Amino acid sequence: MSLVTKLSLRLRIFLFFVLMAVGGLVVVLGAIWLGYLRAAEGEAVNGFAFAAMLASFGLLGLSTTIWFLFDENVAKPIERLAASLRSRAAAGAGGMDTHSARYLGDLAHAAEAVSDQLMQSTMDQASIVASETARLANDQARLTALLSEIPVAMVLINPAHQIVLYDSQAAGLLNQVCTARLNASIFDYFQEGPFLAAYSKMMRTGLEQSFTDLSAANGLEFDARLKPLEAGQGYLLIIDDAHAMMGAEAARPVVFDFDLMEEQVSGSIWDRPLSELTFVVFDTETTGLLPHKDEIVQIGAVRVLKGQIVPGEVLDTLVDPGIRIPPASTKVHGINDAMVAGAPMIAAAGKRMHNFSRGAVLVAHNAPFDMAFLRRHADDMGVDWDHPILDTVLLSAVLYGTTEVHTLDALCDRLDVVIPEKLRHTALGDAQATAEVLCKMLAMLEARGILTLHQAVDEAKKHKRLLSDLN
Repeated sequence: MSLVTKLSLRLRIFLFFVLMAVGGLVVVLGAIWLGYLRAAEGEAVNGFAFAAMLASFGLLGLSTTIWFLFDENVAKPIERLAASLRSRAAAGAGGMDTHSARYLGDLAHAAEAVSDQLMQSTMDQASIVASETARLANDQARLTALLSEIPVAMVLINPAHQIVLYDSQAAGLLNQVCTARLNASIFDYFQEGPFLAAYSKMMRTGLEQSFTDLSAANGLEFDARLKPLEAGQGYLLIIDDAHAMMGAEAARPVVFDFDLMEEQVSGSIWDRPLSELTFVVFDTETTGLLPHKDEIVQIGAVRVLKGQIVPGEVLDTLVDPGIRIPPASTKVHGINDAMVAGAPMIAAAGKRMHNFSRGAVLVAHNAPFDMAFLRRHADDMGVDWDHPILDTVLLSAVLYGTTEVHTLDALCDRLDVVIPEKLRHTALGDAQATAEVLCKMLAMLEARGILTLHQAVDEAKKHKRLLSDLN
């Protein structure tokens, strides 16, 4: 350890001021001396003017140099240290960058000690929770196996007509209309008129009601029943002919979030807490980097609900770009012309992505790039891409400052998110990594007092120049 790094932070800051005072004194005295020499040569006025100008420029240069040293050795390390502590406290990820904070005296080591103690306490608690979680996971597995054998499809719906639970039978059936999703409106899958007629009769009589729905989306006919639960507890949707109609995707586990039973959506999405929102985190692979002429070859998306990734709710599709895929692009994402042969065109794939994203906030890493491709084909898809959008590049700048690196790889390293090598530069792999990053960022944003979507977007906009430079 060098002598400089052994100095205390107070002494180091004192030396900055000493350097400023001594340096300023040297500059002024030097300027006066040179001015005196000119005055001695008979140029008194010019000599004093020269001394004043030289002193001004000298002080300006000295101040700039000291500011640069202070910024690099004190201000930036403190910012990095604060960001690291926030990552540890809110997201349970990242480590202390003691090398960049080596000139901060004992501050970095003290912060690291506190952080390590916090992490150890958290791990002790986590081990207790893990054992209980394992027991609950076993119970869930038994429930999944049991419900999978029952020859009906079941969907639990809250009083706001949002899906709280669906079993493997229902998943295979609903997917034929639109991707099964927690927190989605049941009217994404059933015609509102016949459904509400049966619902109203059920509420009046308190008895189970049957109805038939002809899905306008694709002509599928559902024979279904609505069964009431206790007051304020929502109701069950039961589809009797599920076995005859299920698709190949039916072998999915029971998916549920009972917290949604209490869900009462009110007010604008912009004013709702980030922790209560639904996000669709997505990524695309393309034939090139020019949104006005290149095309999408793959779309991957992951749903995040209440700060957690929803297992099984993913979109992963190849897209036929209608043009040749350049070999240089294939080297990046591994997708060639043969692989996309027979895949849906962007009109169908994009509409599927739009359905998957209903009612959600879209999230991407460098979102303007991906959204430019989707919006260019919006008319062909027959949709409007009017979702609220968050960009993890800008959220990174909000949390870590503009001087840090904001690539997806850098964020994953910073937040202890691992991208399997075989999934890197695949749409679903990068979407999954971005979703994990987002989940940790949401906790960090809340710790910073950024609680609503409106606040997050406002803070992100302050750094939008980053995206202009990136693109």
